[in-house]
Amino acid sequence: MQLPINDIIKKNALRTINMQATSVNDLAAFIDDDFVAAIHAISKCKGRLVISGIGKSAIVAQKIVATMNSTGTPSLFMHAADAIHGDLGMVQQDDVVLLVSKSGDSPEIKVLTPFVKNFGNVLIGMVGNMQSYLAKQCDIIINTTVLQEACPHNLAPTNSTTAQMVMGDAIAICLMENKGFKTNDFAKYHPGGALGKKLYLRVADLILLHEKPSVKTTDDIKNIIINITKSRLGAVAVTNEAGVLKGIVTDGDIRRMLEKYHDFTGLTAIDIMSNSPKSIESDVLAVHALEQMKASNISQLIVMNNGLYAGIVHLHDLIKEGII
Repeated sequence: MQLPINDIIKKNALRTINMQATSVNDLAAFIDDDFVAAIHAISKCKGRLVISGIGKSAIVAQKIVATMNSTGTPSLFMHAADAIHGDLGMVQQDDVVLLVSKSGDSPEIKVLTPFVKNFGNVLIGMVGNMQSYLAKQCDIIINTTVLQEACPHNLAPTNSTTAQMVMGDAIAICLMENKGFKTNDFAKYHPGGALGKKLYLRVADLILLHEKPSVKTTDDIKNIIINITKSRLGAVAVTNEAGVLKGIVTDGDIRRMLEKYHDFTGLTAIDIMSNSPKSIESDVLAVHALEQMKASNISQLIVMNNGLYAGIVHLHDLIKEGII
């Protein structure tokens, strides 16, 4: 009896996922002495890691290059077909070359391999056929053999490219650990976008966007509202005559004042302010300001610098910078 089409789709998807998971799990058997030798060779390399491939393996190679560069291992992608038509000139004496290939017998790989060998570079083969030309010619073999592809015809690269990707990630992580690659190092290579900003953007960078709104403890309600409106931060700091922070007046404090008092004549900042405002130091990462706002269910924080009032950071600043 023919299964409904929706059931067939789910069955095929689950089969693909299970086959890929099995292929990844099987890679554990290939973390051997050659894998360790590859890590040492790349770690000691005084040049770059040049990664090459053809077809789908070339796409995987580009991804591995991107991961390596972002985690502290200088790398270049060299397409195998372009390499044998001039791009081989990018390989320098101190570079290590990694060739990625499922079959290890692609025509471009078979032409490229002896040229790299003749240059004297360390040649690492990430290969899915241990009897192939590449496997027999390279100095170090990283085995990515899979039993079969997820493709029902065992043709389209699926399990094999997943295995290559995972092994590339394993190499990158091992190199990170060897080099002692830290969060601060990661931030250097990711200055753009939300990820980079979470790693380097500090509260001090955000308060530069605004004036430093403040009123004195003796200022009247009109002056307080004018300052809150002018700053567009939903709050204003309250200081004494010496400039020492005493509290904060927020939009919420104004609303509570309206509920509590019928006559505002004579009221000053000290009458309606919050005495213990939540604060954060200016040199703290902006992402920690977000965490503190969430924990306290507030939308702004007083910013302090060496015990002195430095400004106000608002939730909208964090949204604008992509931290949220």
